[in-house]
Amino acid sequence: MDPRTSAQNVLRCDLCETAVVQMHCDTCLVNLCTACVGKNMISDETKDHKITKTSLKAGSSPPVKQLLDEPETVTTINTGNGDLNNMACLSDKNIWTNGYDSTMELYSINQGSLLKSMTTKSGNEPEVIAVTKSGDLVYTDYKDRTVNIVKNEKIEEVIRLQNWRPRGVCSTSSGDLLVIMHSDDYKQGKIVRYSGSTEKQTIQFDDKGKPLYSTDGFYRFITENRNFDICVSETGLEAIVVNQAGKLRFRYPGHTPAPKNKTFNPRGITTDSQSHILIADHNNDCVHIIDQDGQFLRYLDCGLSQPRVLFTDVNDNLFVTQWKSKKVKKIKYLY
Repeated sequence: MDPRTSAQNVLRCDLCETAVVQMHCDTCLVNLCTACVGKNMISDETKDHKITKTSLKAGSSPPVKQLLDEPETVTTINTGNGDLNNMACLSDKNIWTNGYDSTMELYSINQGSLLKSMTTKSGNEPEVIAVTKSGDLVYTDYKDRTVNIVKNEKIEEVIRLQNWRPRGVCSTSSGDLLVIMHSDDYKQGKIVRYSGSTEKQTIQFDDKGKPLYSTDGFYRFITENRNFDICVSETGLEAIVVNQAGKLRFRYPGHTPAPKNKTFNPRGITTDSQSHILIADHNNDCVHIIDQDGQFLRYLDCGLSQPRVLFTDVNDNLFVTQWKSKKVKKIKYLY
């Protein structure tokens, strides 16, 4: 187990790996205990280190929840939108969805009714949709090379790329955007962290200078875990988890035996309050649940068929879209 996140998921200092986190260096993107603040600043005196306090203290961990022996489908939402390609939870009451067109639709979970719809600025199909920390809809436009935010029903272009195309996007606990992208020639892949339109961090290579992300997979799905790890699902390949500083923690290639004995084909990826990582397996009609260190815990099926996009709400309910289906399943799997 990673010593930085053991003992009730209390976050540990990235330098000494034992003391509880009390500070954060916004420049280096590392979590620090008070004793290690000076050590971090001395390590690179050329930087203007911005040190801030963090609320991640001992005892701030969420209540411990257990996996249900028998996960259950709470409700099924019929969106009327065939070939569901995208989904994002606005709240435990409303979800955004999108098919293979330029329209993004907001649905009521309880009533199953359409509340509003938005069309992309370019008229292109959004590659991925997500919801920001402040509740705004954000989407990537692959063809237009842009990342856009919808505020007060107006679309604002916040990022425009050159020589790269955006795939997945997610909003972090700090309000930053993580965008996963590939080069025009499909030979490179990377994650870039943005604060507004400003680049703060690039994650592309491991400690040996080898690419972290394959150019063979369509890495559309990205999320941030509670311990600030960044989790990416490469379609048809594996899940890749790096820490907040961009260092590789582990790769998850699937688990055997698979429910249908088919090749692991990861799609959507999400996390919950327990720092579990949930990964949709398109080929085996199930969801893999692993812990924050990559250890397999269980499969979840609930009658799923070709699960595609995953999201969890604030109550740890799991929402799953199914390819070639107009329906979203809401599943209870923790107690």
